Amino acid sequence: MSIAIIGAGAAGMMAAIAAKDAGAGEVFILERGARPGWKINITGKGRCNVTNNCDVQTLIKNVPGNGRFLYSAFNHFNAEDTMAFFEGLSVPLKTERGNRVFPVSDNAKDISGALITAIKRRGIRIITDRVTAIELEDGAVCAVRGEKGRYACKAAILATGGKSYPRTGSDGSGYKLAREVGHTVTKLRASLVPLEAKGNIPAQLEGLSLRNIAVTLSKDGKQIYNDFGEMIFTRKGVSGPVILSSSAHVARDELFPCKLTIDLKPALDEVTLDKRVLRDFEENLNRDFSNALNKLLPSKMIPVMVQLSGIPANKKVNAITKQERAALIHLIKHFELEITGTAPIDEAIITAGGVSTKEIDPKTMASKLVDGLFFAGEVIDVDAYTGGFNLQIAWSTGVCAGQSAAERMYMYE
Repeated sequence: MSIAIIGAGAAGMMAAIAAKDAGAGEVFILERGARPGWKINITGKGRCNVTNNCDVQTLIKNVPGNGRFLYSAFNHFNAEDTMAFFEGLSVPLKTERGNRVFPVSDNAKDISGALITAIKRRGIRIITDRVTAIELEDGAVCAVRGEKGRYACKAAILATGGKSYPRTGSDGSGYKLAREVGHTVTKLRASLVPLEAKGNIPAQLEGLSLRNIAVTLSKDGKQIYNDFGEMIFTRKGVSGPVILSSSAHVARDELFPCKLTIDLKPALDEVTLDKRVLRDFEENLNRDFSNALNKLLPSKMIPVMVQLSGIPANKKVNAITKQERAALIHLIKHFELEITGTAPIDEAIITAGGVSTKEIDPKTMASKLVDGLFFAGEVIDVDAYTGGFNLQIAWSTGVCAGQSAAERMYMYE
């Protein structure tokens, strides 16, 4: 009795290995593309942030999209299990800032390569074919149909990914397959995606990277999200780690327009920052204001800050008033942009939305509607922040789905 896995990404390959290790007979993967694990290879800027070295409660806290649904899956296969699994495949790992786990080599292909090798050693076939339908008989899975043929099976695991990064094969086809067998697919939105802003300030600052800054997103005076870390300006808005994580909130709930406030000097309160500015000014008393900010701000940002401060660029530093200085301090601590939306979903790292968690058993990843159908990874309506959390979702749900599908096979022996 065969188990068909649709999709050779992180979740699909992990599901295949888990199913075989749990005693399943024939396990095969149907993958439309020629490169299994392609999306793995581009995660973490090509380094692959494998997981986050934290406990289950922290994992759940970092999944704003239906985190509680993953409680059983995370407890069954947690971050520690993930690290042990890959190190067991001879991929040494390291933990960096923010508990982010990477291969010591900093090469994502070591992760995808280890999975592919593990699959081959277990005799799991990877068949290149685009799945067009999941066939049912008396309400149960009986086959998977592709463009090249029909593949009989007693269980199918849908692990096709989302709609983000379509060039890697995540074209949203899994949602269509799920709908056709009766499942609900919630609204699809971009997540972990750059944010777009009103006005021309981002274009003036395009390419400027800021480190050790604090950001706050708010709407109608109510805080939505805050974070500390790195970001970068793009031609149309902002991106970078803290922005991508913030997008998981505003995109899921479509809280646009909203306000982004950047604290350029979060380590200093306004009183301390004022003393710092005074010291800089004292060293530049006879210089123009625009030439007195080099120690305080990145050079690319100075013209924009001068413009927004309302202080004439050619005003001598010794003529700047206390009120003008206070306005500058406030601007440094509260650099604001109006966020109008996200970049397109094909620029997103993760898709928010997917197969409704209400229709999936959280302990087994089995469909509540179709006997023999299981789900794993991004195709499910779950999404997390950056930091290795989304890949941990793939590993955990993949293991649960694979083992559960294998256990189902015992019924037919």
